[in-house]
Amino acid sequence: MRKSWLVCVLLGTLAWGQAQPGMTPAQPGSTQAPAAATKAPEAPAVEVAESAAVITITGVCPATPKTSAASKAGAGKTAATPAKKPADCKTVITRAKFEKLASALQQGPNPLNAQQKRQLATVLPRFMAMSEVAKEKGLDKSPRFAETIKFLNMQILTRELERSVQEDADKIPPTKIAEYYKANPEAYEQFSLDRLFIPRNKQAEPAKESAKEEKLSDEQQKAKDEADKAKQEQGEQELNKLADSLRERAAAGEDIAKLQKEAFEAAGMKMDSPTINLPKVRRTGLPAAHASVFDLKVGEVSAVISDNGGHYIYKVVSKEVLPLEKVSDEIHTTLKNQRQKDLMDRYQNSYHAETNDAYFGPPTPAGPMGGRPGPPRMPHPHTVPPATQPQAQPQATPPAANPPAEPPAQQAPPSKPN
Repeated sequence: MRKSWLVCVLLGTLAWGQAQPGMTPAQPGSTQAPAAATKAPEAPAVEVAESAAVITITGVCPATPKTSAASKAGAGKTAATPAKKPADCKTVITRAKFEKLASALQQGPNPLNAQQKRQLATVLPRFMAMSEVAKEKGLDKSPRFAETIKFLNMQILTRELERSVQEDADKIPPTKIAEYYKANPEAYEQFSLDRLFIPRNKQAEPAKESAKEEKLSDEQQKAKDEADKAKQEQGEQELNKLADSLRERAAAGEDIAKLQKEAFEAAGMKMDSPTINLPKVRRTGLPAAHASVFDLKVGEVSAVISDNGGHYIYKVVSKEVLPLEKVSDEIHTTLKNQRQKDLMDRYQNSYHAETNDAYFGPPTPAGPMGGRPGPPRMPHPHTVPPATQPQAQPQATPPAANPPAEPPAQQAPPSKPN
């Protein structure tokens, strides 16, 4: 689970804030492991009460609500004459308060783990102490602070909107799931298939070793290459005809395992024949070029499907429709992703912006090093975090556990399909 970007921004300052003057950061290849790479500490065995103190910060006064009279009196004071801090100032953070902060920073189904809580507990006192000093100096009244707060407010509200969209999109009533299942029955068909594979090219015979290799002239080498090419083309034509013949025999009811062995022997393959029985697959479990197989009835044999790897022939052994209870979660995810995408598209397409290239310069070219840059160390306000980015899922069906093998390379023995 990825941490929320708020946690990344907060905890990412820990190493910087605690670095001592004059220390050199660890160089690549250093044997010193970063703090984030260490093993997360185990959760405490003893249950801590919500009212118990988990962090005690001496030297930082607890926040007190300002009365209207105090506000008027404080308005006349300047940053140069801050109120005197009591000597026994102490701020106590209970478990309830700490977990409330942690929950706000880590928005998602999974809370912060033990290591992340420890990091937050380490950096939080420093932020509280330093921010109080900054207030005493009046830095919270500066124009720069006001502009930064304004921008951070927009970021946080954008993230809150995205979280709200995700929560709303997750509310899919069972009736919608049933309607989608009824409207897309083909997406939940499951097939048991037999597959016959015929290589495109014949296995090349290994060259015979001779006691003395004769160097061929240019003309002799050219003639040899042409002869090899003609032999390869002839072998390819023979296997094309064999594929058509084996398809007819398979449709007539001959055993496909026997036909598979015959195909490999004809191609000069020295390896065992591949398994003809595929694991149960759905419509997204085969390459798009093989999708016509799913339109066949039980017992029917497909036409020869050819590609660069070879020739494929399928026979439908059985077909079933998965019951609604088995695919209900899958449909819920499909509808949730689509609804989330629709909502985010509506919001993100509700505005149009133009920039002055004379001031900003030409747009950054698209590509691995391109893209729209954001503010330093801050996520772009219109970027949906990975946890909420909808993913395109055609019917949300998983691929087959054992798809057809990749096409073998030319001029090399074809790989045995799975």
